Amino acid sequence: MTKVTLEVNGKKVSKEVPDHTLLSVFLRDNLNLTGTHVGCDTSQCGACVVHVNGKSIKSCSTLAADVEGSKVTTIEGLAKDGKLHPMQQAFKKTHGLQCGYCTPGMVMSAVDLLQTKKNPSDQEIREWLEGNICRCTGYQNIVAAVKEAATKM
Repeated sequence: MTKVTLEVNGKKVSKEVPDHTLLSVFLRDNLNLTGTHVGCDTSQCGACVVHVNGKSIKSCSTLAADVEGSKVTTIEGLAKDGKLHPMQQAFKKTHGLQCGYCTPGMVMSAVDLLQTKKNPSDQEIREWLEGNICRCTGYQNIVAAVKEAATKM
């Protein structure tokens, strides 16, 4: 067993978990933050993306113990005071989601992109999000959402 202490969505949490506990499992099963989805368990689909110290990572292939002491932000932590984050608003406005399963990971990855590059081209957005799979949308509205959010962030 390992004691894992993190700041998750602005709150300090500490739990004792088996050494092999993945960050996605820690968030979902120990903290009930189920917005972090697990679609593949192999780091290929991107549904599990969260931010660790401000950078997007795939939580299904990261041990919780490996991010000990870090600041973790999940999709639940983006909204502030009941107001959606500009990226969440843009996904809603441009219909950048359908079934919604990939959406948390897409949003988290896209936020990281805009923290890195303020006004990315369509091609840059597509390249950045290539590790996030969506089986419903065809990506055009997701790209539009990122471009919309870029004007607000």
